[in-house]
Amino acid sequence: MYEFKKGFYSDVRIEDRFSTQIRLQNGQLHEAKVTTEKKAFVRVFDGKMWYYTSTDDVSSVQQALNELYAYAHSDKNIDRNPIVSRYQTNKDVKIVFAEHCVKDVPFEEKLKLVSETDAKLTSSLCNYKSAQYLDRYSLYEFYSSKGADIKYDFQTCGIAYGLAFAHGEDTMQEQLSKARTEFSQLNYSDEELHDFISRCEDFILNAKPVQAGSYPVVLAPIVTGVFAHESFGHKSESDFMLGDEAMAKEWTLGKKVGSDILTIRESGVFQGSGYVPYDDEGTAATDTYLIKNGVLTGRLHSAATAAALNEQLTGNARAISCDYEPIVRMTTTFVESGDSTFEQLIAPIKHGYYIYDFKHGSGMSTFTIAPNLAYEIVDGKVAGPVKIAVLTGNVFETLGLIDGVGNDRQILSFVTGGCGKMEQYPLNVGLGGPHIRVSKMNVQ
Repeated sequence: MYEFKKGFYSDVRIEDRFSTQIRLQNGQLHEAKVTTEKKAFVRVFDGKMWYYTSTDDVSSVQQALNELYAYAHSDKNIDRNPIVSRYQTNKDVKIVFAEHCVKDVPFEEKLKLVSETDAKLTSSLCNYKSAQYLDRYSLYEFYSSKGADIKYDFQTCGIAYGLAFAHGEDTMQEQLSKARTEFSQLNYSDEELHDFISRCEDFILNAKPVQAGSYPVVLAPIVTGVFAHESFGHKSESDFMLGDEAMAKEWTLGKKVGSDILTIRESGVFQGSGYVPYDDEGTAATDTYLIKNGVLTGRLHSAATAAALNEQLTGNARAISCDYEPIVRMTTTFVESGDSTFEQLIAPIKHGYYIYDFKHGSGMSTFTIAPNLAYEIVDGKVAGPVKIAVLTGNVFETLGLIDGVGNDRQILSFVTGGCGKMEQYPLNVGLGGPHIRVSKMNVQ
């Protein structure tokens, strides 16, 4: 399709993206936007330096390649370069969303869905509501001088409702959201909406301040997922340890880093917001065990980091769009299921806390998770709601304190927000896991 010049490695990545954004505030339409764009990212590597450019004129890709070749310097041994030799030459067409594409759903149906659900979310304690409908369909193409020829698609759609509650001087905000790969799967039942409002009202009316200290804690699947992503997933992105001897030593493969019952995986094969069958260097998705039975067994790579550390590709070179170069990023990161029921996890806890969901999280060597809804556990039973500002701790210490893993793993998708790294935000990722119990966690 393109004329790739000998003596260089070069590749072309093209994305044809369709997206819809609808936003309501207090029931009134504030934004309605349908966007289509097609862009290409073009790279040339001469063994010493990368040259790249981005263009929204896909017909000019060959011209862009030729201009980059003019800057670079030919290397007759380029195919033996340790980075280039790792690039895969996949040839594949993987179109899985065409039969239920969000492009084919009339805009009026999308507006009706978000508006009707928003109207059902009512409470005398709610003083502000926002509602969003978001979707995206992307058709990707990837071609390389080594012969890669790939075409695949990606789709996600979702609804998200943000509500602010007030009672006296107490305030709280909570979000209800759902993300799927098919528009027909986005409906909420009346029972689900009623349960959400009831839980929020109970929290703002009855939540009491937590007494800071160290307690056993049970994390709900969504919180388990954000813990795995923030506290461990980012540390598994191997570009962080290049040139950092202390970090490379800390992250020696085969090192015991967690409880025997802890396994964390990372994979692009799950359909959802972390679905990445091929990364932005044309590498096929892998199922990578980052931790297996408490032992550090893998990390995430681009071709450059795999070459630097003499390890295998994992399919984790990603960019948020064709405006950016690929860097090492997660896809779907999750804790694997164990064998305990939720009741078995909370039964031995005399006094602790159940973290039902979260506001935000962050972490590298230490982590923080800011809960939203949380509950006290008393004598093995979930009790009343509590206000917790933050959970914090040392990553490795906390991984070793996991002493219960549920049998109820969930793989979760999102359409709002995303993962941020360097200047590239937001990147679509998935996360998840089961309920897990940590024997001791700092609660404030």
